[in-house]
Amino acid sequence: MMNSNGNKRAPSTATQRLKQDYLRIKKDPVPYICAEPLPSNILEWHYVVRGPEKTPYEGGYYHGKLIFPRDFPFKPPSIYMITPNGRFKCNTRLCLSITDFHPDTWNPAWSVSTILTGLLSFMVEKGPTLGSIETSDYTKRQLSAQSLTFNLKDKVFCELFPDAVDEIKQKQKAQEELSTRPQPLPLPDVVPDGDFHHGNYEIPALNGGHAPLGPAMLAPDLQQPNRNHGLLGGALANLFVIVGFAAFAYTVKYVLRSIAQE
Repeated sequence: MMNSNGNKRAPSTATQRLKQDYLRIKKDPVPYICAEPLPSNILEWHYVVRGPEKTPYEGGYYHGKLIFPRDFPFKPPSIYMITPNGRFKCNTRLCLSITDFHPDTWNPAWSVSTILTGLLSFMVEKGPTLGSIETSDYTKRQLSAQSLTFNLKDKVFCELFPDAVDEIKQKQKAQEELSTRPQPLPLPDVVPDGDFHHGNYEIPALNGGHAPLGPAMLAPDLQQPNRNHGLLGGALANLFVIVGFAAFAYTVKYVLRSIAQE
């Protein structure tokens, strides 16, 4: 909330205009952004960008500030980003068409909402500018996750944006519960004999029935006995062939010897 004592530091024109912008932004918030002036100085505003969906910034909270000149709205403000984000340098004046880097393109009719909308638009793009940096989407996602803890360490952030602080703490609590949740136990390796029928195996289905389970889908431990039986059968068959061939050779030899003696 704005403090009347802090407002006396700014000229009446800037104070009145920023008061109007504050009321306007409260009545018609900027998507993904909230903003608050310092209670002690209306010329310094802080903002929080909630990372939009389907962008590398999704799930992140990005804290920054606007520094308005004493002759606002006739001159543009400076814009800074405080939270590491992978798009802009931290605590560095950003060169945008809506900032004090380009007073020649500034329009006094532009409000705080216009400035924040322009900042978000440029943030999700990839065009370079003074104060921007190039990082991979993977890095931006990492910084998005790290932004939660980073912002909770910022005293100004916690004082000006209690709703965002509550959201972050709820997210962190949900993440902790998910990480400590016990993992499901693996399926048993042994299936009762009653569940096998003539080589067509079945497993209980979710609807209470049974779903067929072919030999290829069995676990390796269940397939091992079948493979052992096959190997044993093959060895016995080979043994029978060898024994039969030996008996046949012995018989032929005996017949030939008898003919020779006659």
